[in-house]
Amino acid sequence: MDEQSLQERYAPNMACFGCGPANEKGLRIRSFPRGEEVVCEWQPATMHEAYPGMLNGGIIGALLDCHCNWTAAYYLMKKSGADAPPCTVTADYSIKLLRPTPTDAPVSLAARVVESTDDRAVVEGTLTAHGKVCATCRGTFVAVRPGHPAYHRW
Repeated sequence: MDEQSLQERYAPNMACFGCGPANEKGLRIRSFPRGEEVVCEWQPATMHEAYPGMLNGGIIGALLDCHCNWTAAYYLMKKSGADAPPCTVTADYSIKLLRPTPTDAPVSLAARVVESTDDRAVVEGTLTAHGKVCATCRGTFVAVRPGHPAYHRW
């Protein structure tokens, strides 16, 4: 895919395990705005498995956390008319693991903002494999201010 992801465009040097383009050993998810949603397709490897053929729950959590965080950052950027997204962090999130997630094909992530204020967004996301929703997420993501350790990390 030639299109730049949100991560590649706005944070090419970020080293986050889940979404940092600069982390060679990370998951390196690539999130793309599509209408009211942000989407991602990601291919698991055997090192991401909890047991043969099934994705580890912690990896599922990292995928949804990072993808939903980027959904919030992109939304807040668009809402404010800024040229770059604010640096956002996870205030809270919960994951529901609905069924085992197979690793034999790419998984799809989709997320959308369901509530927002000027500096935070509540995002709901899904992780789908083989056309079935395997996990869901709901989280609150907050734009940080100067003095926060994550400020300007992008």
